[in-house]
Amino acid sequence: MFKNILIPQDGSKHSRAALAYGIWLARKFDAKVIGLYVVDVVAMEGPFLHDLSGSLGFEPFLNFSTKMREILENKGTGILKEFKEICEREKVAHDSAQDFGIVTNAICEKAKLADIIVMGRRGINIQFEYGLLGSTTEGVIRKSSKPVIIVPDEYKELSKPLLAYDGGFTSSRAMHSAAEFVKILKLPLTVLTISRDGNSETLLKEAKEYFKPYNIQPQFISVKGDAPQEIVKYYKENNHDLLFMGVTSHSRIVELVLGSTTEYVMRSVNGPVFMER
Repeated sequence: MFKNILIPQDGSKHSRAALAYGIWLARKFDAKVIGLYVVDVVAMEGPFLHDLSGSLGFEPFLNFSTKMREILENKGTGILKEFKEICEREKVAHDSAQDFGIVTNAICEKAKLADIIVMGRRGINIQFEYGLLGSTTEGVIRKSSKPVIIVPDEYKELSKPLLAYDGGFTSSRAMHSAAEFVKILKLPLTVLTISRDGNSETLLKEAKEYFKPYNIQPQFISVKGDAPQEIVKYYKENNHDLLFMGVTSHSRIVELVLGSTTEYVMRSVNGPVFMER
C-alpha cells in the first residue's frame, strides 16, 4: 500500500512526531521513509527575516539573503543528519533530500514520487502563523495529489481507526485506503455515515458491499445530525485514534475551508487525520 513515505522535516516537535508516525508506518508496510527539508524562500522576507537577523547579530539588509540561505541550508543539513541517525537507529529504510523554494510547492512536487505524506499540524515558524493549522500544512492539504496524514505533536501507536463515509468521490478513496490499511495491519474499523434527516441506508449499503471482498468485518454506524460535530462526537465517545476522511470543496462531510469545518474536526480530534483528495 505504502512503499515511499514522505516526511517533511523542519526541526520542530511536530515534524519529529511525524517522523515517529512515519517510522511506525514504514515498519508495518515494509516501506521507505523520505525526509525532506526545504529552504524556505518566504522565510527570507518579512518579520521572520528581521527577527532572526536581530537574534543572529547582523543587519537584516546587509547581504542578508546570501547569509540567510547559507544559515538555513546548514540548518537543513543538521536536521537531515538527525533524521538519518534516527532512521538508522530504528532500522528503517530511508532517504533524504534538501530543496529550495516555496515549502508547500516543494513538498507537493516531491510527493509525486511518494505514496503518502506524513506531517505535523504546525511547523517551526508557529509564532508567525495564525489558526490551528500551519500555513504549510494547509497548503499541502489543498494542493497535494497524494493522501496526507496530519499528526499531533506526540506519537501514539494506532489501534482503533474510524472512517467517515459520505458517498463522495474522495470519501470513496478514503474508504479504499482505510480498507487496505486495516487489512494489512489487522486492525478493527468503524465506518460512520451521517445524514441530516437520518436516512443513510444507501450509504450503509454501499459501504457494506465495498468491504465484502476484503474479508474484514467493519462495524457500520449511522447517525443523524451535522457531519463535523457528529464525527468529532463519535470519535471521542468511542476512543478512536485515527480518522479517515475525504476532503474536497464539495464534500458533504468536509468543506475545505480551513478555519471552519476542516479546522473544527482537526482541532477537536486528538489523533492523526488521514485525508484523501
